[in-house]
Amino acid sequence: MGAYGWSSARLGFVVWGFLAFFCGEFVPQAEAGCRERESPNCCTGRNNECFEYSRRKTVCYCDTYCQKTRDCCEDYQSVCQISAAIDCVVGSWGPWSSCTSSCGIGSTERSRQVSVPPRNGGTPCPDLKQRRGCFGNNAICSTAKEVAKILPNSFKRNFKDPWRRPHMLMKEEKASYCVHLQVKQASAACRLKLWTARLMRETAVCVECQSDAMAKSDRCGGDGVRGTRTFWSAASVAGCHGSWIRQFSSERCQCSDNSFLFV
Repeated sequence: MGAYGWSSARLGFVVWGFLAFFCGEFVPQAEAGCRERESPNCCTGRNNECFEYSRRKTVCYCDTYCQKTRDCCEDYQSVCQISAAIDCVVGSWGPWSSCTSSCGIGSTERSRQVSVPPRNGGTPCPDLKQRRGCFGNNAICSTAKEVAKILPNSFKRNFKDPWRRPHMLMKEEKASYCVHLQVKQASAACRLKLWTARLMRETAVCVECQSDAMAKSDRCGGDGVRGTRTFWSAASVAGCHGSWIRQFSSERCQCSDNSFLFV
């Protein structure tokens, strides 16, 4: 091949190269991306199966999470019509609640509200509640620490002191009151006697406070605190003890048969 032939061939390569460059830069190519996906074109959240290939034949995604990872397809915004990701915004913490236990170990919590919810794959909201331990020390705690001593109601009903002489003054009789409690725990020794065997777990019982058992405060020791677990023991059965929770009380009343008495 002569010099002229080589020059013609080089000229041809240059022309073809220019045409290829021109077509690549100025002639629109078929756009690839979310528009080319089968329905649905776009996906919410994070979905690794929601992808397509870009014009450069690289993998791109059409889920909302791609806004965080910055690997969305080129036509994501126009096809999916989704705005930029919005992170969650929360308000300030509220005050701590009161302790769940009036006496002893309990818990307290506080909360906060969502000001701006997350959208379009934005950062999710942090914890909206916090809880921590607390120790209740209410004024009634000294009462809650008292341990009630009980007997069956047949023990002192209509009791008359055989040693009282006729000339001795009668002690002022105070009106009885009844305390209704729910047993939460009873030891195994309580099964040894018939009357203590009735003190089974989750059983509702009535315990009467009679005048003889009242202290100077006109109440029986260990008569419980409403909504708080307190403790009791059977006065005549060794090893029989447990706990209960006071439900309510009634003034000027007497418990029915098969109930109990405060000592």
